[in-house]
Amino acid sequence: MTEKNSNFLGTYFDRDDVIRTARWIAILSWVMAGIYIFDMLLSVGVFILQYMRGLLPGMGFTDILQNIIFNVERPLHDMLYFVALQVVSKGLLILLDVEDNLRRAARRE
Repeated sequence: MTEKNSNFLGTYFDRDDVIRTARWIAILSWVMAGIYIFDMLLSVGVFILQYMRGLLPGMGFTDILQNIIFNVERPLHDMLYFVALQVVSKGLLILLDVEDNLRRAARRE
């Protein structure tokens, strides 16, 4: 995939390394998403079990609501991490494609 015979000296990266890096970032984002989903299910499950067993005595409506908000807020942050890693992964591929298209266009002229 790498153009070793190119006379263009302005390239400071290896195409294969960029593609490999983009793939690893995409895989990492999915692994992190799986971990965060497990974390959310575990925290919601623990909260429900605590509530059902009566381990939250003396807690008012606002205290219980705050615990629910904490359980809902964590996955929102995690989704932002997932989206950011996906954007970086796809952005690397887009930039690689733009560079390749510009190089082809320069050869035609």
